[in-house]
Amino acid sequence: MGIVSPSRSVRFTVPGQGTGGGALDNTHPVTQPMPLYFSYGANMDAAAMAARCPGSTSLGTARLNRHRFIIMREGYASVVRAPASTVWGVLWDLALADVPALDRYEGVAGRLYTKAYQPVTTSTGVKRALIYLGCSSVPGAPRPDYLQPVLAAAEAASLPPAYIAEMRRWLRAPRG
Repeated sequence: MGIVSPSRSVRFTVPGQGTGGGALDNTHPVTQPMPLYFSYGANMDAAAMAARCPGSTSLGTARLNRHRFIIMREGYASVVRAPASTVWGVLWDLALADVPALDRYEGVAGRLYTKAYQPVTTSTGVKRALIYLGCSSVPGAPRPDYLQPVLAAAEAASLPPAYIAEMRRWLRAPRG
């Protein structure tokens, strides 16, 4: 199955073009790619995403194959390559204007996370999605009060119970 990139039709005007020297007739749609975003941690929470990224829409669950969920030494969720593992999460359709807000929240400028595009699998096929990867792959313990809301969001998204149980094991990780 091929990777599908989403797109939406958006209309725009170009000043000084079109008939009569005015704005270009805006009845011709232009396809503008809209980013898909795969969340596997705190951003699975619908209320949090509505506040951070008001133009976002949940598209349901998705999975990132050949990766494993971890809590990195900084105390936040990340994923690492693991051939026999799968990370479950929520796929979001983002407005382009929401990406800078996500970058700030994820600490991209401070090198807490880096951005990548990965194929994720949904009920309708494989799609290419933005994902934030922790810059550290060293495991650690979750920050206080971090993992419980992530687990609640995973349950609200109806992620597989066995996967949620796997995530829950990080509650017992010793603090360093």
